[in-house]
Amino acid sequence: MNHSPFSGLVAFVSGAGRGFGRRVCERLAGAGAKLVVTDYSDDLVNGTIAALKGKTAISGLSGDIADEETSRKLAALIASEHRQLDIAINNAGIAQTQQRLHETDSEVARKVVAVDLLGVFYAMKHQIPLMLETAEKTGRTGVILNVASAAGVMGAPKIAAYSAAKHGVVGLTRSAAMEYARKGIRVNCICPAFTKTEMVLQPLEADPKGKAKAEANMVAFNPMQRLGEIDEIVEAMLFAVSPANSFFNGQALSVDGGLSA
Repeated sequence: MNHSPFSGLVAFVSGAGRGFGRRVCERLAGAGAKLVVTDYSDDLVNGTIAALKGKTAISGLSGDIADEETSRKLAALIASEHRQLDIAINNAGIAQTQQRLHETDSEVARKVVAVDLLGVFYAMKHQIPLMLETAEKTGRTGVILNVASAAGVMGAPKIAAYSAAKHGVVGLTRSAAMEYARKGIRVNCICPAFTKTEMVLQPLEADPKGKAKAEANMVAFNPMQRLGEIDEIVEAMLFAVSPANSFFNGQALSVDGGLSA
């Protein structure tokens, strides 16, 4: 018998094709949660579904989270298949090439804000009604975890648009936490520093200075002088969404090796 606190719960994960999203799906599936997943391509979505099929109930669809219709369709899928939503992990996002603010292309800035901030807003807008219905019908509380960044709680030179979007995610998180706490919904965000995801490693591999030097520059101001591991971040994600952690609300949880200290 599965005595996990996640057993039987319905969890949604965006950016589920790789990195934090893929790993947290694996952990939740192993703990007995049912999953609905999304990413920007069919290949990424189908890859995660194929890897976990047979281990748990899992379905999903691909789409652009910067388009509100994607979140609307995902909410409809969750409602039709499960009629409840217990956990939502809004993990999908994009990075920004390092450039000074005045040299940053305005279309790049617009896209970063559309995906990293408005994508989270649209997701929450359509997840919250499902969670309110779940709380009303079952008495179970729901939890939303938004993936922000260390750049969302401190200044981040040369990635100003990304930093602004992630600061916005922290603001959305705190505001929603205050709005819905009495309705049975907790809302938190996690703020990781640079971690060994594809989004971080690919630019390092392509850096003309060489990977080793680029990585050394990236972690130069981190007290632990290294990149984070995916599993280190995922442990904190599971902590944040666990039903056993029911008094944890409205927080921006830094998992950054002490960078923001």
